[in-house]
Amino acid sequence: MRTGLRFLAIVAATPLVACNPPSVAKRPPLPVQAVTAKMTNYAPKLSLTGAIAARVSSDLSFRISGRVISRRVDVGAHVTAGEELARLDPASAQADLDAANAAVASAQALLTQNQSAFDRQKQLLDSGFTTRSGFDTAQQNLRTAQSALDGAKAQAATAADALTFTVLKAEKAGVVTARQIEVGQYAPAAQTAFTIAEDGPRDAVFNVFESIFFSRPASGDIKLTLVSDPRVTARGRVREVSPTVNTRTGTVLVKVGLVEGADKMPLGAAVVGEAAFAPSKVVELPWSAAASDAGKLAVWIVDPASRAVSMKRVTARAYGDETLILDGGLSGGEKVITAGGKFLYPGEIVAPEGTTP
Repeated sequence: MRTGLRFLAIVAATPLVACNPPSVAKRPPLPVQAVTAKMTNYAPKLSLTGAIAARVSSDLSFRISGRVISRRVDVGAHVTAGEELARLDPASAQADLDAANAAVASAQALLTQNQSAFDRQKQLLDSGFTTRSGFDTAQQNLRTAQSALDGAKAQAATAADALTFTVLKAEKAGVVTARQIEVGQYAPAAQTAFTIAEDGPRDAVFNVFESIFFSRPASGDIKLTLVSDPRVTARGRVREVSPTVNTRTGTVLVKVGLVEGADKMPLGAAVVGEAAFAPSKVVELPWSAAASDAGKLAVWIVDPASRAVSMKRVTARAYGDETLILDGGLSGGEKVITAGGKFLYPGEIVAPEGTTP
């Protein structure tokens, strides 16, 4: 009887032991590295390579067609206003002028003849020895002859101009930047023969990505440095921005007018343009602070009282070589984990080391 009572006591006590498992040891605070986020002024600089170009570039061509018999200049030559560049064979134009002059002489003779006939008819009409009809006919012939002479003179003037068009001259002083003709070839009318960069104002031309225009520049001044000699500098201002994007390169053409030092910048020289943007308040953190929250950029924040961590999404303004530039999500003063955050979960207690004050 006593043995049965002992067995029942043991069986009744067994479930009580199973309901009280040994206590699990808590995870110790995870050591991490953290920095205090601070608001700083961020003024990025833009540096692009461009080239010096003339503000005005002219394409010159012959006004008439013909065979080129001489070429006086080549690419790179500096020409003055009125200087001869090339010449066409004048034989055809000279023949047209001779024919026009002959037509003028013929029309002049016909006019003289009709003038005499008109004068006789006028005298006879005054004396009553001719009819009114005869006088009117003589007057009409005189007017026709006068009109024919005027037309012949106009044709002669046109032929004379065409003869002068066989010589191509520079309209303004400048540098020849392109040539499309050679001696002996046939040059069609209006086909570009030379391109001349006119003397005068110069521009620095850049191909700029359109994303740059989303930032506000600190000033309109652009510093220009000669690539071949960094000691040579100039100053310019944005003069023209293309309203369209180049579909092949995805860039926008920007022209910077030189306001100082243009005489030190040779035509066609490569230059580096530098511009500073207006400063803005940002938080700068090392790359190691970056984390991901459902695919969005975020950082781990340490609560200063409980030392518990939480994830906070942030917005990147720019990405540096070793830093993140954030302009959204942090207001400054937060303790941000920069090392040891790969195995964290929200609410975990950490032991920050090297936290900046």
